[in-house]
Amino acid sequence: MSDLLKTLALSSSGMKAQSTRLRHISENISNTDTPGFKRKLVSFETDQRALDGAQLVRTGRVHLDRSQLERIFDPAHPMADQTGHYDGSNVDLVVEIADARQAQRSYEANLKMFDQARKMTTSLFELLRK
Repeated sequence: MSDLLKTLALSSSGMKAQSTRLRHISENISNTDTPGFKRKLVSFETDQRALDGAQLVRTGRVHLDRSQLERIFDPAHPMADQTGHYDGSNVDLVVEIADARQAQRSYEANLKMFDQARKMTTSLFELLRK
């Protein structure tokens, strides 16, 4: 496989992995106020189906954040115990927004790499036609 096609495959695998990460981040943000919700964490790993030496990236298993759930005092809440507390979520909006920006920038970098490889391939085909 040519180096240009390897570059296209590598950058597209990076974009796919980052879009999956963004999906889980958006799920975390949307469940910030859901009682008992645990933050989802996405890991990346090398794809075993590497193409001729190009090591592709993919998302691994989704893990739940093991940090403590926030204890919220609201005796009127239907999930409150005898002391008036219930478990909130362990999602921190500041962390989620920072993670989303990082994933967005990584996606954009992979997109630029994909676009450059595509332009180089197009230029090569134009040269070969002449």
